[in-house]
Amino acid sequence: MNTFGRKFRVSIFGESHGALIGVVLDGVPAGLELSEGDFTDDILRRKSGAKGTTPRIEADVPEIVSGVFEGHTTGAPLTVVFRNANTRSSDYGLFADMPRPGHADLTAALKWDDCQDPRGGGHFSGRLTLPVVAAGVVAKKILSDATMLDVTPVRDVNARIIELGGLSEESKWQQAVEDAIKEGDSLGAILECEVPEVDPGYGEPFWDSVESMISHAVFAIPGVRGIEFGDGFAASRMKGSEHNDPIGADARPLKNGAGGINGGITNGAPLKFRVAFKPTSSIRKAQTTFNFAKGEPDTLEVPGRHDACFALRAPVVVEAMTAIVLADLVLCR
Repeated sequence: MNTFGRKFRVSIFGESHGALIGVVLDGVPAGLELSEGDFTDDILRRKSGAKGTTPRIEADVPEIVSGVFEGHTTGAPLTVVFRNANTRSSDYGLFADMPRPGHADLTAALKWDDCQDPRGGGHFSGRLTLPVVAAGVVAKKILSDATMLDVTPVRDVNARIIELGGLSEESKWQQAVEDAIKEGDSLGAILECEVPEVDPGYGEPFWDSVESMISHAVFAIPGVRGIEFGDGFAASRMKGSEHNDPIGADARPLKNGAGGINGGITNGAPLKFRVAFKPTSSIRKAQTTFNFAKGEPDTLEVPGRHDACFALRAPVVVEAMTAIVLADLVLCR
């Protein structure tokens, strides 16, 4: 459904062109300092407007409507909302009859008998990553104030783009984005996320392994197509002597082919994984789809305001999902 977590429970709500979107956080410890200003930095990292991102600019002003009193969390459910204002729903009327290839237009219509809100992608929209980022801000606060929970604080969760449009040289990315825009096309990217300091012992074998939980959360981000930890898929081409991480005198791995996890449990090495994002599905380039009004295949050129590479705004979203998982693990320990 729309809720994730066991002790730190995150529920998102709203649609891209509805009145507002938001998040309800249950399990937030009482006593954390929190104000609307704490959300600013991460919200700005996700914000559109740069080359290659959507021209739709929203104020993205957070409103804390419950769970905070006199600057501190109360322990009650914490709710943060964001108003939608810069909507242009007329751009989406076409997609009721002609679903966009690569989008959820068709699957949503089939699942909910055409009762879904199609405007701006509705509840499937990347706009819903904004409340996820807000949840990540609170999760990062829990992790950095973890001394109140008698565990080692986790102060850094860092994600960055390492490849864009198949190019690893950052100097070539801007031109690649500009070329895609001119062609009416889009680009994907690979992000790497690292948490340098994580105590050993988080996670469980099988269903609640750290990899399982992070993968569950990260795959909830629209457009994610893959994830790998440590050596990832390259491990399948290695020998055991190459992939295994020798253990040093301090009982910590001497290298990190496992990405900081063995048997589903953190081993004390940095937590490290990579995430693959697909190219944006909404493109001006002509694509074949089915026209339900005509009852035959048709050609679609998607109008509207869309990212040429939405992964440009994704690092802070991946960080948020990672922090959400780690906060849940900390509170469950």
